[in-house]
Amino acid sequence: MQSPAEFPSPPPGCPAHNSGKGIPVYTPEFAKNPDAYYEYMRHFGPAAPVELAPGVDASLVTDYAAALHVLQNPDTFVRDARRWRGLNEGRVPLDSPIVPMMAYRPNCLFADGAEHLRVRRAVTESLAKIDTHRVTRHVDRVSRYLISQFTSRGQVDLVADYAQLVPLLVFNELFGCPAEIGDRLVFGISSLMDGVDAAKANQLVTETLLDLVQRKRAQPGDDITSWLMQHPAGLTDEEMIHQLITLIGAGTEPTQNVIASSLLLLLSDEKYAGDQHGGAGLLVEDAINDVLWNSPPIANYAVHYPVYDVDLSGSKLDAGDPVLISFAAANTDPSLSTSRQTLSKRAHLAWGAGPHACPAKDPAMLISVLAIEKLLNKLPDIELGVPAESLTWRPGPIHRALNALPARFTPVRSETGKSPSYGGLSRPTPAAPAPEERSKSQKNSFWSGFLTWFKG
Repeated sequence: MQSPAEFPSPPPGCPAHNSGKGIPVYTPEFAKNPDAYYEYMRHFGPAAPVELAPGVDASLVTDYAAALHVLQNPDTFVRDARRWRGLNEGRVPLDSPIVPMMAYRPNCLFADGAEHLRVRRAVTESLAKIDTHRVTRHVDRVSRYLISQFTSRGQVDLVADYAQLVPLLVFNELFGCPAEIGDRLVFGISSLMDGVDAAKANQLVTETLLDLVQRKRAQPGDDITSWLMQHPAGLTDEEMIHQLITLIGAGTEPTQNVIASSLLLLLSDEKYAGDQHGGAGLLVEDAINDVLWNSPPIANYAVHYPVYDVDLSGSKLDAGDPVLISFAAANTDPSLSTSRQTLSKRAHLAWGAGPHACPAKDPAMLISVLAIEKLLNKLPDIELGVPAESLTWRPGPIHRALNALPARFTPVRSETGKSPSYGGLSRPTPAAPAPEERSKSQKNSFWSGFLTWFKG
């Protein structure tokens, strides 16, 4: 392994040359060009020192084989964040923005051994009850509703007005949220994603889910929330809340990023514009697979803690220090360049691997494919509204997420000549407010607005 003195210069804007500093992965510079950072990190060996937030150090695994080793060896690399040495010793600020994503919660994401098996079984067996026909019908309804909100405008931000909202509204139905709970949940999770009043948003989501759990205890339904609480694992209310936070958050954030990034490819990459060259074009599934390999929606996560000091093929990992997997870097590991053509399309690590692999990847994939197909079929002439190279990405160490995806198309009037309702509120015609001007009250009423629209 090379010594630091032999490394190439860090990418522009990277202060990693400062002695003792890890490579920052939370900055706008990292979000702008993460591949340059991953290339630099590989000179440290299979794992590189990174800074997840100011004062929060970790190791990031960038090597595909090493990532599989960590993911598939739960006896050496555990998920229980109560082992986090820096947090326990007071070296990690409690108010750090990364702590809520890493601190221990009583759910399967942070459990190991028998406890993990107990909770994981409740999750997988509950998700197995999902009827794909029901999901298909609901994605169709949600997509038609959201598309109806902007067809008369001729322009749209496909992130804020579509990709972010499809998973939230579909998951609301799957988890059995009544209108008032669904509105609060959509607003709270959207605020968390947008970084708006994160502490208040987290409190709102927790209180909302407690309300949902209490209602389902009293009156269970045909939904994931009820199936989870009825499972023989006997989840407590606290376990239910934290499991729902993980399931809904882990279901919506990756799915919205897959939808947005895949739409970007389909609207900007020539190899997907088959009709321009007399060909049939590639399938939506191919674009999604491209994203999962090259720009996975959750780029860096799966926090592990070595139970003892480990030498990972030359990278020293100390017991109790967080070790994250870079799904993005591992998938683009140069050592795979000669074998990726022969690997299964599913050999990417976008959904993780080992005992903690994502249990909701199948519904997430189904929702993504259907949402994209519905949009492209409804608006066949849709195109990017700005040059692809001008698009920006949300800063953050974990996700790979577009800030916005402006698009334009031929406006479509409704049969009545009026603009459709917008979350229960009337949207003026033809000058609708831009996505960034959307008020909290409008965003807060999407679920009830959809239910009102659906019921006629």
